[in-house]
Formats: sequence, C-alpha cells, structure tokens
Amino acid sequence: MLDYQKLRDGTGHVLAWLFSSLSIVACLSIIFYLFIRGFAQINPDFILTPPNPTLNQDMSGGISTPIAGTFLLTLTGILLAAPWALATAIYLAEYGGSQAMVQIFRLAIDVLAGVPTIVIAIFGLAIFSLPQLGFLSSMVEGVDGVERSFGRSFLVAGITMAIMILPFVIKICEEALKAVPNYYREAALSMGASKWQSIVTVVLPSARQGILTGIILGMGRIIGDTAIVWLTLGGTIRMTGIQPWWYPVHWWSTLCNTGSTLTSYIYFASPAGEGNMPDKAFGAALVLIILIIVLNIFTDLLERFGANKIKGN
Repeated sequence: MLDYQKLRDGTGHVLAWLFSSLSIVACLSIIFYLFIRGFAQINPDFILTPPNPTLNQDMSGGISTPIAGTFLLTLTGILLAAPWALATAIYLAEYGGSQAMVQIFRLAIDVLAGVPTIVIAIFGLAIFSLPQLGFLSSMVEGVDGVERSFGRSFLVAGITMAIMILPFVIKICEEALKAVPNYYREAALSMGASKWQSIVTVVLPSARQGILTGIILGMGRIIGDTAIVWLTLGGTIRMTGIQPWWYPVHWWSTLCNTGSTLTSYIYFASPAGEGNMPDKAFGAALVLIILIIVLNIFTDLLERFGANKIKGN
C-alpha cells in the first residue's frame, strides 16, 4: 500500500531542496557574471581615482568618491537610525506589553516596512525642500523670487535612509531583546536594581549580538539602495562641498552638499542612466557586491560567535 505520509514528506523535501538550489544558482550566477564583466576594471587606479564626467570611458577616472560617499551615507544613516530603533525596540519589548497603543505602533512599523523606497525618497525630497530646512542642504532661488531649500545632501539622504531602515532594525532589535531569558531580568530585580537598571546592565549586554546584527543588516540596506540616493543625494558623481572635501574643517560643508554612492555611480555610468560606460559600471557593481558579501559574512560570524558564547555559558 502506498504510504501517503512518506510521499508528502519526500515531495516536500525535494521541492525545498530544488527551490533552495535555484536560489543559490541565481545568486552565484549574478556574482559570476559581475566578476567576469567587472574584474578587468579592478585595479588601484580604479579604486583610488575620483570619477571624471566624460563620455570617453578611458578618461572617466575611477570610483574613489562614490566609495567614500557610500561609507559616508551609510555611517550617517545608521548613526541616526540605530538609537531611534533601539529606543523603540526597548519600549515595545520591555514596557509596551499588550496595550492598544502598542498595537498601533506595531501596525505603523509594519506599514512603514512595506512602503516602497521611491515613495520614501519622494517624501524626503518634498519635506527637505522646505525653506525652513535649508540648513540641511542649501538655499536656491525659486520662481518669482521664492526661496526654497535644495533638499539634496548627505544629511538629507542620511535622514531619509534612517527612516527607510527603521522598521527592519526595530524588528531585529526587539526580537533580540525578547530572546533574553526572563530569569535574567528577575535576577537583576531581586538584587534591588530598577527596571531601567536591569535593562541597561543585563538585558542590553545579553542582546548585543542580535542588536549588532540588526545594525549591520540596516547598513547593508543603505549600501544597496538607489532611489533614495538619486532623489535626495543628487546626481553628481563628485563631492560638491568645499574642496578638499576630506579636510575636517570642510566636513560640515560636505554633509550639506551633494555627492554620489556606488549605486548612483553604477546608474550614471550604465547605458540605462546618463552615461555609456558599461565596463566601469560593472566594475563598480562588483565592488558593491563585494562590500555586501563582506557585511553578510561579518553578520553570520557575529551570530555564530553569539550562539557559541550562549552555549559556553
């Protein structure tokens, strides 16, 4: 007699293996294709030379400022998002309980997570174009003498990026806090610590691996985004602040002006964008993929380290 239970189990196992293999093949195919097309561009000059706006691919320079812009925007966005997300996660995990207001907060976070990045980018551009927020970018003369904010800078893009990654970092941090055993909290309270003291001295240190994982994954989302970069950072491929932009006295000017990241450079250099430099676009794409892979490997190692530490205790 045919054993339907074994048949269902076997079919499910085969389908799971098949679709997992297809996902891996798709990922490796993209990486392999980028490696084939972009590896020839990878050299010290390409990494260390700033891009040059020209239609001649041989004279187009490298990607030093897009790399710097990627790190600058990622750092700005995560520094703004991490405290905000962690504070929200602490409230939801430690204080919220099952109150109606908490459910509204969770619904709002879920809705924000589902908003397309292009919508967030348009919202950011509309808000930061208001003249009252001109200190975050620069002021421009509008029609009929009406002043408006330019609404594009590293600060504007960083704030918009922080809003974009906020729900994902909140969710991961909240789950990390919930994973801390309750008897840790009870032990701290029994020693006379207040609830806030138990959170700061016991819960947060115990959940730090998960919190760091959420922060690193948020950084990965910032690195890979294009819509927000293009609309709120601008389409320039070089830093437009006071030069040399890397001098400490010019950092605020750099943050308040436009620039580029690897994603915007790839769009600019590709035939789909404003340029016709596909080889440079593939080289920049390969560098971007390498950065994302390194981040994911670091996240995996962090999780393994945390799991081994918990087992050791």
